[in-house]
Amino acid sequence: MDYAKQKAALEAKLADHEIRLAGVTKDITKTLSSDFAEQATERENDDVLEEIGKETQLSIAHIKAALQRIDDDTYGLCAGCGEEIAEGRLEAIPESTHCVKCADKAA
Repeated sequence: MDYAKQKAALEAKLADHEIRLAGVTKDITKTLSSDFAEQATERENDDVLEEIGKETQLSIAHIKAALQRIDDDTYGLCAGCGEEIAEGRLEAIPESTHCVKCADKAA
């Protein structure tokens, strides 16, 4: 099966996530306000940004792994049972590693 469509979607998603991560990193490293009350709010916001950054980094890792599976000709095969992952699932979640049946078992 030709996975060019999924590869393009993954590459676009990767680019979006890398831009998001750069923005989060920029926001976290900005200089804090000189006002103490404002600093407290900014630090709370930084905590949220750090979590967003962690989730984005994890998503980037999943996307890169999916792109590597495409290059290795193992993309679209379930990591659980070895069967093919349904095309609809790959279109919806291109970085999927499990078929619906195995994903349901893991949940």
